[in-house]
Amino acid sequence: MDANEPEYGIVLVTAGSPEEAEAIARTLVEHRLTACVTLLPVRSVYSWQGEVHADEEWQLIAKTELAQFPSLEAKIRELHSYEVPEIIALPIVAGSQPYLNWIGEQTHRSI
Repeated sequence: MDANEPEYGIVLVTAGSPEEAEAIARTLVEHRLTACVTLLPVRSVYSWQGEVHADEEWQLIAKTELAQFPSLEAKIRELHSYEVPEIIALPIVAGSQPYLNWIGEQTHRSI
């Protein structure tokens, strides 16, 4: 990774049920693809196949090393029930260094 690129990020994913959200979150943490996943109930309004929908969903906020994104994305696609799941990475441009260090420690598979 370039020295100017953020090393850590937040990955946003929505799921259709609390059970699916928890299953995805647990798998991502167990596979060390993310250090932590926060789950929040949300209401989403979106366009799908030419129609506007409004649904209750669960927002996953995963804290990870951005280098993990390809593996994390593949695992989410494997587990997710949606045809086109939200999988969006946002860089963390600043943060508490001890917390960022913890993310790094949790997402290294060799530990």
